[in-house]
Amino acid sequence: MKLSFKPEAITKILLSELPERSRDVIERRYGLLNKGTERMTLEAIGQVYGITRERVRQIENTGLESIRKSKAYEKSQVAIEELEDKIVEFGGVVHEEEFLKELSSNPSTQNHINFLLVIGEPFVKLKEDEHFHHRWTVDEELAGQVHEALHNLYKNLSEEELISEGEMVIRFMDHLKETVTQSLNEEIARRWLSISKHVKQNPLGDWGLAHSPNIRTRGMRDMAYLVIKKAGKPLHFTEVAKAISRDFERNAHIATTHNELIKDDRFVLVGRGLYALSEWGYSSGVVRDVIKKILKQQSPLSKDEIVEKVRAQRQVKDNTIYVNLQNSRHFKKDPKGRYSLV
Repeated sequence: MKLSFKPEAITKILLSELPERSRDVIERRYGLLNKGTERMTLEAIGQVYGITRERVRQIENTGLESIRKSKAYEKSQVAIEELEDKIVEFGGVVHEEEFLKELSSNPSTQNHINFLLVIGEPFVKLKEDEHFHHRWTVDEELAGQVHEALHNLYKNLSEEELISEGEMVIRFMDHLKETVTQSLNEEIARRWLSISKHVKQNPLGDWGLAHSPNIRTRGMRDMAYLVIKKAGKPLHFTEVAKAISRDFERNAHIATTHNELIKDDRFVLVGRGLYALSEWGYSSGVVRDVIKKILKQQSPLSKDEIVEKVRAQRQVKDNTIYVNLQNSRHFKKDPKGRYSLV
């Protein structure tokens, strides 16, 4: 996605058409000064010149219109058309920050590209709102179709869902087929997903609702949940701590991690230091509690049947289960050697 022209050279030629103050206002407004990349507010520029923010806005707008009517702008059409082609190649509707980063890793160059988007007549900026990030398009009808598909995707996701990137793209493309008329591909669908504020990807690569703790992790417990869920099997608390440190770049102390797992109902201790998720069907409590729950649901059961069912819930030795079955206060054995609750 690299450009064949130097954006800084194009903007320099365009700005040379303006009077000194008008050029300085626009350079400050769009971060085009040689000294840095900061984009100054209307208020801040007004303080520099001792004028109101509204007057600064007038100077800015007049300067932009003057550039669009200049001969320099006509000569820059090749660059404008190339930028237009890049937006179409990127999907026709682009997340501003991601698009600029795709074209250049240099923040200063990104500011110059952004200015060309502002000045270019084919480009329409759709400002950030509660649903979407700043984005640019060369096709407002397509943008509306993408917005509708993203809304439909968001409305059909539940709070608890955690979806792989591949599955999320498939779901989104199903919604796109209902609204978007142009040809689709998975790469463009991924780019459009980034426009939404309501669906996000967590550090482990899975997607869900942006406000869900599965995506917006708020502490050690949320991170531990994602680590164990991603593993798809019980993990020792030391493994959980190491995974949090690795995947979330957080210094997870082993003892702290263990304490957090104990306090949260989402986790079940299923062996010595081994934790599983309660949503997988594991029940809380010691081995005796697990046996009681099994026999409450179905009894009488033979010793082997009980061992099989307990082992599905706990990673313990058979002898541990046998010892618990000998507790006559809770369990009784019939003449056939089958167990039930007292």
